[in-house]
Amino acid sequence: MSLFNDVINLWRADDLLSQAWDDSHEMLKLSHEIFQQALTYLRNGENIETLKTLKKRDKEINEYQRNVRRKVLTHYAVKQDTTDLANGLILINMVVDIERIGDYCKNILDLAINHDQSINSSQISEDLAIIENEVQTRFEKTLEAIQAQDEEIAKSLMKGYRQLLTGLSDNIVNSIIRNELNFGSESRTTAIALYARYLKRIGAHLKNITSTLVNPFDSIGYKE
Repeated sequence: MSLFNDVINLWRADDLLSQAWDDSHEMLKLSHEIFQQALTYLRNGENIETLKTLKKRDKEINEYQRNVRRKVLTHYAVKQDTTDLANGLILINMVVDIERIGDYCKNILDLAINHDQSINSSQISEDLAIIENEVQTRFEKTLEAIQAQDEEIAKSLMKGYRQLLTGLSDNIVNSIIRNELNFGSESRTTAIALYARYLKRIGAHLKNITSTLVNPFDSIGYKE
């Protein structure tokens, strides 16, 4: 049995746990905003100071994570009732995944800062463009699923992940390692390999988040 109904009830509640859930959703929205800007800057180029300023917004994500932890802990300390403990554990797990997405967004910004060329996936590799577009779509749909508590969207996002993200990303990275694929210079080839891997990891954490609407707690992050 999934925790989907418990999640719906949590959204309708008015206590510290529901506030923590709201915070986690705002945290996910912020990470999506940073992700979108990071991709734009990587693709089109931007001055270093702007990139560094965006990187600093990761501190806002970290603050959300601390707030969620604090509210979940206080909720159970005050209520002294663990009947809804799974909901609190879900939130703690979710914000860890969102925080990790923020870290990978910072990694993408580091590429934009340190690599002297823009990385426009559609001009580099068809597979890389597919990965990038898939992660963007999944990010938007994950937000939609969490906001609307839509179990069907969550189920659809659980399908095709391995083929569309893991398989293509691994193929790019492994082909580079085997010296079967290069993009003109060691520096650029390395940057593209890293980008493919960062996108894969963001996709993996998004999958973990959507699985909270589908799976029981002990199976969060795994197949439905």
